[in-house]
Amino acid sequence: MRAMWSGAVSFGLVSVPVKAYAATTNHDIRFHQVHGADGGRIKYKRTCSLDGEEVEYADIVKGYETEDGELITLTEEDIDSLPTATGHEIDVIEFVPADQIDPLLFEKSYYLEPDAKAAKPYALLREALIDTDRMAVVKVALRQRESIALLRVRGKAIVLQTMLWPDEVREPEFDILDADVELRPQELQMAASLVESLGADFDPSSFHDDYRDAVVAMIEQKRSTGETRPAPVAEKSDEGDSMTDLLTALQRSVEAARAGKPDAAPAEEEKADEPAEKPKPARKPAARKSAAKKADDEESAPRKRTRKPA
Repeated sequence: MRAMWSGAVSFGLVSVPVKAYAATTNHDIRFHQVHGADGGRIKYKRTCSLDGEEVEYADIVKGYETEDGELITLTEEDIDSLPTATGHEIDVIEFVPADQIDPLLFEKSYYLEPDAKAAKPYALLREALIDTDRMAVVKVALRQRESIALLRVRGKAIVLQTMLWPDEVREPEFDILDADVELRPQELQMAASLVESLGADFDPSSFHDDYRDAVVAMIEQKRSTGETRPAPVAEKSDEGDSMTDLLTALQRSVEAARAGKPDAAPAEEEKADEPAEKPKPARKPAARKSAAKKADDEESAPRKRTRKPA
């Protein structure tokens, strides 16, 4: 696990240094969109809906369309001028009864790990929340945005539970809910009996993602029956604006340099503090060198001749 945030929980005069770790992960099977004929990856281009021209990323700005059809654009300078929250404290506002929190407000969960010297105040806060059956309402700045959150206990760990803002929760506007429905006592009794017959203690480990298991089984079945093909390697792009292309180019440059001068790099590192010697005659190559390798040798030769003894 990798910490995504570090700071301190502050309540009263007590401060508990902590690190936050994502408490959940996604195990969905991820697919790529590929061309059915040859398996090539599908790429998307950023195009303008008006003129159809491809738009460079540097020319894209954020736009907000009002209800009356007006467009307001925000540049990077506009975004940078907005106030951002960068604090590293989880400030406790109040402690509230656990049963007053609507789970619909819950968003993301993070485990809080105490600093090595903060084990005691961490445990003190945890036990206080358990004994009082309360949760701590806090404010915290994550990814430069202030969020309202809760501190709750799960096992021996304190969980930071971020929440939606109240105006982000929609109300169910269904007219049928206001209709008068007559429920007879016998029907209520039968419904209660059914609930009791299916009653159990909740054990999340007894549930499985059947769809994911079926996808994994299908993939393994296709692999075992030979229904696979080598993943195609895309040709080198002429644009050169991709980080992958850049790393590939650098790797090929290093390999080409090593192929042309196999002993040059180690020799220079080992003898950096010793007097320079006359270069030894180059080995006769098995095949004629390329123009690029010849140019490389011609550039490196003068540097060796101009070195002076220490």
